[in-house]
Amino acid sequence: MSIEITRATESDIEQWDEYVAQSPHTNLFHQYEALEIQAAHSSAELYPLVGRKGDEVVGLFSVFKITKGPIATVFSPPPDLRVAYLGPVLLNMDHMKQRKRERRHHEFIDGCLEWVQEEARPRYTHLRLDGSYDDLRVFSWNDYTITPLYTYHVDLSGGKEDVLMSFSSDARSNIRNAPEEAYTIEEGGLREIELIIEQVAARYESQGVSYDASPEFVKDLYTSLPDGQLRPYTLRLDGDFAGGILVTDYKNTVSRWQGGVRTDIDSDVAINDVLDWRIMCDAIERGRTTYDLVGANNRRINRYKAKFNPTLHPFYSLEQDVAGMRTLAHLYRSFRQKV
Repeated sequence: MSIEITRATESDIEQWDEYVAQSPHTNLFHQYEALEIQAAHSSAELYPLVGRKGDEVVGLFSVFKITKGPIATVFSPPPDLRVAYLGPVLLNMDHMKQRKRERRHHEFIDGCLEWVQEEARPRYTHLRLDGSYDDLRVFSWNDYTITPLYTYHVDLSGGKEDVLMSFSSDARSNIRNAPEEAYTIEEGGLREIELIIEQVAARYESQGVSYDASPEFVKDLYTSLPDGQLRPYTLRLDGDFAGGILVTDYKNTVSRWQGGVRTDIDSDVAINDVLDWRIMCDAIERGRTTYDLVGANNRRINRYKAKFNPTLHPFYSLEQDVAGMRTLAHLYRSFRQKV
């Protein structure tokens, strides 16, 4: 019996988030509400694909079709939203022996890629997958170019004291010596999301770099997803906003999604050091085991992130284009480097 690939039915959509929760390859952006919001804010058509072997769901694969004039392109995740990883989701395969697991996995991906080619007819396709999805051979066999990229993961499983002691000496000093009476940190809401995005956009603009993610996209996620999955942390000095970080919180991982940019504020408080530490402490109290620093591809920024003693974790950029589309691929790579 072969694997059947179909567009998600209403019944599939009702169970979608349960499937996402069961897979080891997922983050909160795989949830169906988040997929619809991504489609709306990227002017894309969402194709939520489901693979079945008989009655058993073996995988999900959501892609976004964006059409400009006569040219169709496919993405997962869509560009310009700062979503780091998306791509396919595998289910009910961990218990299988290697040969059977590979056969089912590869047949599922082959079927999805064939469906996309027949229905969307893209001239260019770009996927970005988390490093937990580590068998990419079927994509190379389908003529995808695979580029490894990197992020940092901080292991939170040892508890607060062990995590803190693993940091560099300057990070520990910045955290321990920050005068507590000088600042407050809190989780905010919609207004704090606006403040964080505005600060990040201003920082990018000062460096001559465009920043296309909108507060509206983030606010739609905040109001639509389950409480606590998106957490806008802000730090204030004497009541005034000084810095913030948007954190995603799903399963065992919290992610430093947006924010945490360098500021020109003159203060005795190392704003981002104490923000990151508060996020990690709260995550440990909630039983999370990993802090994804979301990106380790910028040499300058890496100097800051590396002081938290993270481990290097890969993720993957996959591209497929047809003749004449190299310019589009080049333009997309300029976005990819910002992640």
